[in-house]
Amino acid sequence: MTEIKGKIGVIIEDHFDQTEYRLFNAHFPEYGYEVEYISHLWGQPALHFGGNPDDGIYDPIEKVTVTTEINDINPDDYKGFICIGAYATDRLRYQASVKKGQKNQAPAVVFLRKVINNPKIKLGTICHSLWLFCADSDLIRGKKVTCAHNIICDVENAGGDVIYEGDATADLVIDGNLITGKHPGVTMQFIEAFVKEIESAS
Repeated sequence: MTEIKGKIGVIIEDHFDQTEYRLFNAHFPEYGYEVEYISHLWGQPALHFGGNPDDGIYDPIEKVTVTTEINDINPDDYKGFICIGAYATDRLRYQASVKKGQKNQAPAVVFLRKVINNPKIKLGTICHSLWLFCADSDLIRGKKVTCAHNIICDVENAGGDVIYEGDATADLVIDGNLITGKHPGVTMQFIEAFVKEIESAS
């Protein structure tokens, strides 16, 4: 049995990327890291989320039951946090009430503010999941990142420094405690880099 070295929290909502979900579950435990799924539960003991369809096919869709409320966790209990890709992170930006001039108060955004400047806690995004960081430009301004081509404008408008390779965004970018991947096709490369960054900080 592989020794458990710590926990990685994956912040999730409906319409998450199924490729990332499968590979996180399969490979982080091989490196000795438990994967725990985290979300805002809206006062419920548990919520059930479904993945995005693969290539437009709705069956089968991965499903996950989440019982860990993001408002209640202690970041120091984790080695790092990953915002899962696809449209889940757009949903995580939702605010029940808003006020002019007020920063985004969605629980997942508030949580990122707590951990963004902690060098001991690694943060990761793949594909569309930088959307969550775009909810508050203080989270991303000046950081070197990569992302899906679909959201380049969002990321650059929020102040992120998108790194390019030829006529595409870079596959993987590491800037301080933030590790970003271009799309689900680089998930294995992302996992390896994320583990390396965790272990170099230990």
